[in-house]
Amino acid sequence: MIDILRVALRVEARSIGPYSGEVDPLDGDLHFAPAPRRVVVVPLRSFDSAKSRLRAAGTSNVASIAEQLARAVLASCKPLPVVVVCETDDIERFAVANGAAVLRSPHTGLNAAVNFAYEHLAHDYHRIAIAHGDLRFPDGLGRFEPTATVTIVADRHGTGTNVLSLPTGLPFRFHYGPGSARRHAREAERLGLEVVTITDSPWRFDVDVPEDLTAIEANGGPTAPHSLGTAL
Repeated sequence: MIDILRVALRVEARSIGPYSGEVDPLDGDLHFAPAPRRVVVVPLRSFDSAKSRLRAAGTSNVASIAEQLARAVLASCKPLPVVVVCETDDIERFAVANGAAVLRSPHTGLNAAVNFAYEHLAHDYHRIAIAHGDLRFPDGLGRFEPTATVTIVADRHGTGTNVLSLPTGLPFRFHYGPGSARRHAREAERLGLEVVTITDSPWRFDVDVPEDLTAIEANGGPTAPHSLGTAL
């Protein structure tokens, strides 16, 4: 009876959790091996304060625009799990309503929030992709399988980092801000990691200023949906 129970527990153990298990035919014990798991992290700040440059330019309905962009990004992360890292209750409610897990950051600032999420999720995931919540054409985020150890998707200027994919468990220093694409590449090189920077992805288009929409067609990107184009 005890042996039957042990086998039943082993079978059940193989079907749950982020790890896969196999029974060793020599000793009969269950040995766990980490199953490869990926996650997308989307840092979001309160929509009421997001997009300061749009606000400064006199754009109306900025909070609604930021929410619409973020909702599309979260939907595009499927079928991968997505975690929103945030600091405020309104974003937590938004994330849950859109099927995302929530990680409340005790820090302010993008680099500190991303680093917090990176360290926190390392136990459960082997690879993490950090995607900005203002991508204009985020389709395919959940199906992205980079071939390089570190993959950077630069913004349309080739200087910012719109998507960053890398393994967890590294002493990687995040450098979001001006020139982040090159700084992230140098960080990967510092750690001796293979790095690729992609400059022609649809994900290069984000929205920071009203001119970003007109720049989409000028740079050969897809045509902007009418609803958001009108709002901007």
